[in-house]
This record gives sequence, C-alpha cells and structure tokens, in this order.
Amino acid sequence: MADRSGGRPAAQTESTIRDWDDEDPSGQTYRRVLFIDSDLTEVENRAGVFEECTFRGVRFNASTHADAAFVNCTFVRCSLFDTTFTRCKMVGSLFDDCAHSLMKVVGGDWSFTGLPGADLKGAEFTGVKMREADLTGLRAQKAVLRDLDLSGASLQKADLTGADLRGSDLSTLDPLTVTLKDARIDVTQAMVVAAALGLDVRP
Repeated sequence: MADRSGGRPAAQTESTIRDWDDEDPSGQTYRRVLFIDSDLTEVENRAGVFEECTFRGVRFNASTHADAAFVNCTFVRCSLFDTTFTRCKMVGSLFDDCAHSLMKVVGGDWSFTGLPGADLKGAEFTGVKMREADLTGLRAQKAVLRDLDLSGASLQKADLTGADLRGSDLSTLDPLTVTLKDARIDVTQAMVVAAALGLDVRP
C-alpha cells in the first residue's frame, strides 16, 4: 500500500492474510491483522512494524528481522526454526506452543513478553532486554542466554540445564525452583545464586 504523500506506506489494519504472496514487509505497518498459515520462510524484514497482530500456524523458518517491531502480538503454533531477530522490539508479545529451534535473538527489547513453557533448547539470546518477561517453565537446555536484562522476569520451574547464562541478571532467580545443572555462570552470578540460597558470601 503506497502512501502518495511520500511518507511511510499506509498501514494494513484489521484484515486477514492467508497467502503471503512474497510480499515484502520491510517498512510496512500492520495493525490488528490476523495471519493464518502464512509462509514467511526466508523473508527478509527490515523495520517492518506489526502491532497487536495474531500469527496462527505461520512459518517464519530461516527468516531474518532487523530493527523490526512486533508489539503486543500473539504467536500461536508458529515455526520459528532458524529465525533471526536483530535489534527488534517484541514488547508485550505472547508465544504459545511455538517451535524455536535454532532461533537467534541479538539485542532488542523483549520486555513483558510471554514465553511460558517455551522450548528454547539450542536457541541463542544475546544482549536482549527481557524485563518482567514470563519465562515460567522455560525449557532452555544448552541454550545461550548471555548478557540478558532479566530484572523482574519470572523463571519458576525453568530448566536451564547446560545453558550459558554468563552476564545475565539473575537477581530474581530462585535456585530452589529452577534446574541449573551444568549451567555456565560467572563469578558475580555465583555470588548472587549463593546469596539466594541463604549462604553468607565473604571475600
């Protein structure tokens, strides 16, 4: 949808999209659009904006998203295999029963996102703001979760076996309610975990 005024293209609002037809979302704005079984495989999205959209059964496989925004969106049974998000804004979005294998997230703001019970085994999150995110029951075995701002995040019953957590904020982590076997942490984090266990940490 071109904007004759020469500005940003007009937004697509309150519609349903089933066939993507190789449309380029870069620079486009979508508000309250329902995407059903759409195929976004290998799509290259630069600065596309999705607000309050719902994605059901959408395939994002091997797609790349840079400086894009998915604000208050809902992802249901979507495949995010080998999907890359770079400096994206995902604030308030919810992921329900999605596949996240080999997903990579670099930078960006994922605060207030909902990933309860998500399977992030082998996924990589680096330098991401995830304040007050719902990570309850997260399955993140051998995942890379480095330099994350997890202040206020809910991590109850999360399985972080073998995960690389170095540099991340673990101030709200309760080591008695999560699985941390073989997880990698740095010295500062070790002191935080020890204090959470009630240990008297001294130099």
